[in-house]
Amino acid sequence: MKILLLADIHGNFPALEAITEQLRQKGRPLDQFDQICNCGDCTVYAPFPNECLAWLEAQHSISVRGNTDDGVIRLLRGQKLKSPKNPDKRRMYESTLVQLAPEARQTLLALEPTARLVVAGWRIGLYHGSLEDHEEFLFADTPESRFLEIAQGCGQDIVITGHSHTPYHKYLGNVHFINPGSAGRMFDGDPRAAYAVLSLEDGRIAVEHHRVAYDVEAVVRELARQGLPPIYSEMYRLGRKLN
Repeated sequence: MKILLLADIHGNFPALEAITEQLRQKGRPLDQFDQICNCGDCTVYAPFPNECLAWLEAQHSISVRGNTDDGVIRLLRGQKLKSPKNPDKRRMYESTLVQLAPEARQTLLALEPTARLVVAGWRIGLYHGSLEDHEEFLFADTPESRFLEIAQGCGQDIVITGHSHTPYHKYLGNVHFINPGSAGRMFDGDPRAAYAVLSLEDGRIAVEHHRVAYDVEAVVRELARQGLPPIYSEMYRLGRKLN
């Protein structure tokens, strides 16, 4: 069984296209995966939310919503945006809202905050931040004691999260913790898209993390065309968080 793991796409469709193409070149077209799992933040910051949500829907992915998705959903429901406070960031949420097609709105509104599934006998949990906190950041260097706390009584064999934009695979407290990294917005100084492939065979688990270059300038051009804050173009080019 092979599962494609994604997180933090953030409306970056050129990155999704590059992931799709790299997998095809590796002899792993999307239709050969048993499942595609996405850990949220499908929208906001890159200017292609409709294309990303349509891609996830077309691939019958199991997706949960992240904090940026929560913000857009609040706006869709006519509620005020509680956070972020930064005016440039708020503008990115508002631009996503304006762009969303009816089908994309339906897809976004249907997302749940968590998902659980059983694959080849493995109990898998899908979250954005963590089991306990939707917006908790779990990094590769988060103290092991925190992972052990989460592992206690979680009732799962594999916990897959996003939010921190940090790829890792840890085995602690008899639980595999996996973050595929950000498909659409890495912050480690390397702008390439990140994703992971999870293989479950004969009671064994293997996790492969991958990076792939994508057409960053396509994102930059569309941000400029929409008149969005130029700091985001710089972030995409540098692969850094600047605000």
